[in-house]
Amino acid sequence: IKLMSSFLNITCLIFFSFLLWFLRHYYQVLAFMFAIEEINRNPNLLPNISLGFHIYNTYHNDERILESSLMWLSGQGQTIPNYSCERQRKSVVVIGGATSELTFSMGTLLELYKLPQISYGLFDPLITDPLQFPSVYQMAPSDTSLPLGMVRLMLHFKWTWVGLVASDDSRGEKFLRDLQEEMARNDVCVAFIKKTTARKASNKDFYYYFLLSIRVSSANVFVIYGDTNSLLSLVFMENPYVLVRKVWITTSHWDIAKKPGYIYFDNFHGALIFSDQTSKIPGFKDFLKTVNPARHPEDIFLKNFWNSAFGCPHIHGKEDEGVCSSNASLDTLSLSSLENMMSDQSYTVYTAVYAVAWALHEMFLKTSLRESNSKLSTNFLHFQLHSFLKNLQFNNSVGKLVVLDKKRHSVANYDVLNYVTFSNDTEVLIKVGEFMPEAPLGQDLTIHEHAITWSTWNKKSRCSKVCGPGFQKKAQEGRSVCCFNCDPCPDMHISNQTDADQCVKCPEDQYPNQGRNQCLPKMVTFLAYEEPLGIALASTAACLSLLTALVLWVFVRHKNTPIVRANNRDLSNILLISLFFCFLCSLLFIGHPTAAHCLLRQTTFGVMFTVAVSSILAKTIIVVLAFRTTRPGSRSRKWMGSRAPISVVFFCTLFQFLLCGVWLLLSPPFPEADTHSDREHIILGCNEGSLIAFYFVLSYMGVLALASFAVAFFVRNLPDRFNEAKYITFSMLVFCSVWVSFLPAYQSTKGKMMAAVEIFSILSSSTGLLACIFIPKCYVILLQPHRNTKKSLKNNVNANYPGICSVNKKL
Repeated sequence: IKLMSSFLNITCLIFFSFLLWFLRHYYQVLAFMFAIEEINRNPNLLPNISLGFHIYNTYHNDERILESSLMWLSGQGQTIPNYSCERQRKSVVVIGGATSELTFSMGTLLELYKLPQISYGLFDPLITDPLQFPSVYQMAPSDTSLPLGMVRLMLHFKWTWVGLVASDDSRGEKFLRDLQEEMARNDVCVAFIKKTTARKASNKDFYYYFLLSIRVSSANVFVIYGDTNSLLSLVFMENPYVLVRKVWITTSHWDIAKKPGYIYFDNFHGALIFSDQTSKIPGFKDFLKTVNPARHPEDIFLKNFWNSAFGCPHIHGKEDEGVCSSNASLDTLSLSSLENMMSDQSYTVYTAVYAVAWALHEMFLKTSLRESNSKLSTNFLHFQLHSFLKNLQFNNSVGKLVVLDKKRHSVANYDVLNYVTFSNDTEVLIKVGEFMPEAPLGQDLTIHEHAITWSTWNKKSRCSKVCGPGFQKKAQEGRSVCCFNCDPCPDMHISNQTDADQCVKCPEDQYPNQGRNQCLPKMVTFLAYEEPLGIALASTAACLSLLTALVLWVFVRHKNTPIVRANNRDLSNILLISLFFCFLCSLLFIGHPTAAHCLLRQTTFGVMFTVAVSSILAKTIIVVLAFRTTRPGSRSRKWMGSRAPISVVFFCTLFQFLLCGVWLLLSPPFPEADTHSDREHIILGCNEGSLIAFYFVLSYMGVLALASFAVAFFVRNLPDRFNEAKYITFSMLVFCSVWVSFLPAYQSTKGKMMAAVEIFSILSSSTGLLACIFIPKCYVILLQPHRNTKKSLKNNVNANYPGICSVNKKL
């Protein structure tokens, strides 16, 4: 800084890490020079004061960094610690530290003199330590959200298998740790991790192992983090096709632009770059057009930059014509080159110079140095500057708030750039999206996929294939969670998204489709009157009940004929009435189940069939007793009256009635919607309540049927033309066969077919009784009435057993 009203000079110094082929560093020098000129032209910021600067080159070597630092501190000549040859051009601020290593090395020495140092490199949380680096200020915004942004990008493209390459330093360690934590939270896995430095790259074994790891890796996406100098091993790749089929994610601090003489950066064609979101520096582009070696002849760096930028041979003596002339303009450079000059680090350097200017402005205002500048002591100016830098807050030329307070660092916003190279050896950075960490989730990352140029057709990066809908991931033992097999969803489960961790069970009223990726509503079903099966069964039951009524009418009309009276017409009437209700009770099993239906259908069926079977049992007992009465002095005659058979029916039915009553009292049947028996239907039916009671009812009827069958079987050959024993035997055989077959059939069916099986059993067994016992008699009554006479009965009986005609008379 030069005070125009005096001969006092104060100079600011900037340290740059500058290698000849790293043109980008000189872009930052140009931004620095532009800021100095702009401030000196501003009469309101530092009136009557001019800023000056020194540029010193530093190398990535601690000894050379310390040497450059001592050279600056000592001034001209030999470097002597704690001694300065400069008397009039002392500097008060250092703007430097493109990398943390440079900042650490310079800061250790500069801290001894309490000189303010403003770092424009990558944000490093270690530098924020006020005890270790109290005099260092970071210009770059905090990049703590960078791991989140990269993981959000991975999730956007469904990259779950990613390789990591980082600089082997404290910042790289922290980045890897933060990135891995964020990847783990979002189920993105690390394929492998490699750390490298320029020093490691000189080791051939490490270098070839590094390239081999990338070549054989199943990952197609790699993250690079670090500055260019810490990742020199990637610059010197010998095989230009090693990485051509990979997708790279990096930051703008790792300069992948082409370097003179090194074509291998074509391998990073299609890379996605997170660049600090900065605004264009007003007037910088016009300033670049005015820069040329003729205007700054003392700038040796500008000459080298000029030759590299335009690809010119080294100028000796007479200037070349055209673009290689020292009077040419940078305006002739390609648009992409000018864009690189106005990068985010150039913007950071530009803002750093303004931060110094504003700090001086505040300091001079407060101390009134403008009125007493002759008393200004440059020996202690840098001490006073600290308090103003710590509390600095201003809006830069593009209107953005700048704060150097270590506790109030702003969080960086990022542009996502796509690096594209062309066959004519040109390159360009295309903005394809942005990441705003403080925006709501889902709106923080914006990507325009159609604008991205990829380096490979295979943009997928996964350890395992995608598990489509209908499948779930099953982890492979001993491997990362991203390595899995795809198993089909189990029954009644679905997955309607890719890579589902586990399938979801469908609600009870829904079922999965064939692809098991959607739940469909189950249809409610029951044995309805409207469907063909219901119509057929109901019609059959109605016809058979009508037939039974007709048989009963025939028997009533011919009640006094011998064939009707032969085996107790009262029992025959009771049996016909019970069969009539047996046919009708099957209708209770058809239609929408209600509480009344469920309570009545099994109990009605049980009682009616008990009446029918007990009537048949009474008939068989009468036959036995009838032939036993033929013996002289037999006591069986007293049981031949009409009351005894009725008593058998009554007591047998009473026991069944009591059994059904206990059933209804303790565990009655109830309506139920069965959602499990059929995967596609909700079956409306009746839960029997107590299956034990249900099977007791069936077992009791079975016992009565077996007793009737056994008795009828033993008397089937008794010599009576109208003896029913033969018909009862056959009818009981049919009856028992039906119900023995019913049990396994009933147990093996589900839904409305269970009701259909039971209805079929009721109808078939009742039909067997009706057909076997009453149809032969109806045949004789209606078609052969001549056989339905006492004479015919007596002749038949006398011909076989002359001594039993008295029995027939009794019957």
